Amino acid sequence: MFSKILHANDGSEHAFHALTLALAIAKQNDSELHMVSVEEIDYMPEFMEEVRLEIGTAARRFHSVLQRARAMADQNQVKLQNSVLTGHPVRDVVRLAAELKIELLVIGATGHSAFIERMIGSRRIASCNLHHARYWW
Repeated sequence: MFSKILHANDGSEHAFHALTLALAIAKQNDSELHMVSVEEIDYMPEFMEEVRLEIGTAARRFHSVLQRARAMADQNQVKLQNSVLTGHPVRDVVRLAAELKIELLVIGATGHSAFIERMIGSRRIASCNLHHARYWW
């Protein structure tokens, strides 16, 4: 059904619940699964050094996220391709989805996520379907 799936992960437990769903869909459909994490930087940094520092921070912040995601993928016998970006989460996730020709975007949310509110007007984002996994507890 879906040959290419993208999961956006911010390191939250909700994101990992969504990753569980993305892994199941990828395994069931023998899909290519990509995961992206985006470290948001200030919209107008004053110096280039601030951008360089943010990039380093992103790599450190998402190291444990990537390790946990790889372990989950290995356990489910699904190949996971990871990307860590620095920039604007909505813009960069949508851009990556378009570049990779993603057919399904799987994200997690608590119910009132600013990320979701900015992305959803419909369930089609960047020429792909969106699965919004909600969890309440």
